[in-house]
Amino acid sequence: MSDKPLHHQETALVHAGRSKRYTQGSVNSVIQRASSLVFDTVEAKKHATRNRAKGELFYGRRGTLTHFSLQEAMCELEGGAGCALFPCGAAAVANTILAFVEQGDHVLMTNTAYEPSQDFCTKILARLGVTTGWFDPLIGAEIASRVQPNTRVVFLESPGSITMEVHDVPAIVSAVRSVAPEAIIIIDNTWAAGVLFKALDFGIDISIQAATKYLIGHSDGMIGTAVANARCWDRLRENAYLMGQMVDADTAYMTSRGLRTLGVRLRQHHESSIKIAEWLAQHPQVERVNHPALPGSRGHEFWKRDFTGSSGLFSFVLKKRLNDAELAAYLDNFTLFSMAYSWGGFESLILPNQPEQLAAIRPEGKVDFDGTLIRLHVGLENVDDLIQDLSAGFERIV
Repeated sequence: MSDKPLHHQETALVHAGRSKRYTQGSVNSVIQRASSLVFDTVEAKKHATRNRAKGELFYGRRGTLTHFSLQEAMCELEGGAGCALFPCGAAAVANTILAFVEQGDHVLMTNTAYEPSQDFCTKILARLGVTTGWFDPLIGAEIASRVQPNTRVVFLESPGSITMEVHDVPAIVSAVRSVAPEAIIIIDNTWAAGVLFKALDFGIDISIQAATKYLIGHSDGMIGTAVANARCWDRLRENAYLMGQMVDADTAYMTSRGLRTLGVRLRQHHESSIKIAEWLAQHPQVERVNHPALPGSRGHEFWKRDFTGSSGLFSFVLKKRLNDAELAAYLDNFTLFSMAYSWGGFESLILPNQPEQLAAIRPEGKVDFDGTLIRLHVGLENVDDLIQDLSAGFERIV
């Protein structure tokens, strides 16, 4: 392949990481399963050792051609200097933060981050002498006042988990750099699949994904990715290696294969989720819809400015809090929406959050709504069929 960058995302998704070295005459990258990699000569062994961090076959934990193919593709798609692979998204979050902090440091995290990301800070980092502070997702440039002299990591997630607020990333990055230029800015970029929001182009140091979601795309594998810029890559790479972080070749292959259809899948998720969100916004039983692409959603103006599209995950709040019987009647009888954790596959999913349950996982212990919150992942089914399924659900809780 040419070294010239591919200018259109759809083309890049099809071709990234598919050099002849990785495909060896096939369409897809090869699946190379290996722990030991054999050297024919002493010089070959020395060469591999010298270049073990530069994509040379050395030992299975450093990666095989299958892993290198995916890592190269992710760097091309997200504009990074390197990509570390992890067994799941939570591992990517935990190990990436851990690579840049030590006893006495401070982490500043959005208070709408994914619950396990928060728990890692409060239950693991706290035991290691690392403190955590929290900020409102819409804080913008005022985040500068939250940065401490020992703040080492600033952690973003946009849109926020469950309630879907979108950060003003340029304002946050500029403010953090003005008071703590050496701080590492990390984002959980899973909702945007790393391609609808080009985090590193906005001055963020590391873009993390639970590639379990949209990159795999079929709910049948777990993997995390962390794409880093040049100033962070060496440290992230070596810390991940020393912590034993890796994925198997088959999952890396499945992730690379998922990239090839990511563009068309995201386009359908975008179209269908917006149509359903607009329908929900007009429904008499709905108090509000939290969808970044809808005017009035928190941070919509930043989504419109900084993102190139929407994925299929959003939430809405009912006007009333459903009791246990109503919740069971509502959720137990959907035809197309299934109850399951995770999201990002071809199937549509639904999960409830009572206001007190969500308040319990927010650092400040409060939310600004009283009705039951419903999180949807809009899959690839016919959108009118999905609306019919949701409409029947509303009839069960009149």
